[in-house]
Amino acid sequence: MNHRSIAGALLAGTAALAVTTGGGVPAAAHPFGPPTTAQVAVDGSRVDLSWQPAEDDWVALGQSLGAFEDPTKGPVATQVTGEQKLRDSAAVQDYLRERITVSQQGRPCRGELQPLDALLAQGARLRFECPAPVTALDITVTALTDLNQAYRTVLRAESATPAEALFTGADGTHRVDFTRSGGGSAPAAALAVGVVAAGGLGALLVALTRRRNRSTA
Repeated sequence: MNHRSIAGALLAGTAALAVTTGGGVPAAAHPFGPPTTAQVAVDGSRVDLSWQPAEDDWVALGQSLGAFEDPTKGPVATQVTGEQKLRDSAAVQDYLRERITVSQQGRPCRGELQPLDALLAQGARLRFECPAPVTALDITVTALTDLNQAYRTVLRAESATPAEALFTGADGTHRVDFTRSGGGSAPAAALAVGVVAAGGLGALLVALTRRRNRSTA
């Protein structure tokens, strides 16, 4: 059974089978696996960001934050799914608020974590209200890098500068300019974010480039 099948079983059930490897890193974590995706939309002073890791990374995150019971220490609530345990975990909610942030000209944009309903399908959704209409933002995404420094985040912005940026555990914040297509308040803009290992970055960028070329052909 592959990592994704294991993770799906854990989240659909109780996550009782989750185990840890040396150093406390959950065995379900896969920093060298397929990229995680997210979307960011900017409209005036509002920023909507959704972050969607793979199922096994949700398991790893939830386990590291104590969202799941330890079956070696006591009973496991089988009437509640792993997804529900993630949704209801205050530690998970706080982690997402702390690790995914947006600021404007040195001032943090007020963020609100949306309800984590259907988080496997929709990811974690955050809404930020910035002090002024957005022209440039400092975006921070450091989720998962505390579990394994091999995680990377590739930020791709079709209508912003830079068009692509690499987030790492040591460099988790990048400034993104949304005025490339014109001045004034920023138009609605979508960003694709992927969490990948450094070794997989080249392949991802090639795939993104090919997709972009096909869409403009």
